[in-house]
Amino acid sequence: MVYSSDRKLPEGFEIRNYKASDYEALELFWNANGLGGSHRGDTAGIIEETLASGGHLLILTDGQGNLIGSSWLTNDRRRTYLHHFGIAKLFRGRGFADLLLEESLKLAFTDGLQIKIEVHRENEVALNLYRKYGFKYLGDYDVYLIRELPVQEF
Repeated sequence: MVYSSDRKLPEGFEIRNYKASDYEALELFWNANGLGGSHRGDTAGIIEETLASGGHLLILTDGQGNLIGSSWLTNDRRRTYLHHFGIAKLFRGRGFADLLLEESLKLAFTDGLQIKIEVHRENEVALNLYRKYGFKYLGDYDVYLIRELPVQEF
């Protein structure tokens, strides 16, 4: 199981913490790569709330400062959730996912919580990446979600 490699980012590329000024580019990146966005409740305010409660959001930029990857870690004080993890299509297959995941795992392990990710069962590339780093299939669970909250109170 690999947790850290000797690989380095190419010169000018950077993995750094999210800044509020990144939100517009992040929203565009998430939408372009099918990772989420404000239409799914992933607003700048929600990001700030998760960061204030111990979460992390890593941004990967290229040599010109363009956002080409993201990794958002949130937690419920029991478990870290890794989501919105992705690399821009033009940069895939070049090791950037490994480097971004390694930085993400360093943060998660420092926080001392279990780490969980949800992956589409047909996304073999992502599944192979996560297995390589020690993620195990949880079992025969299906994930259900109420995204649109009812207007009325119960």
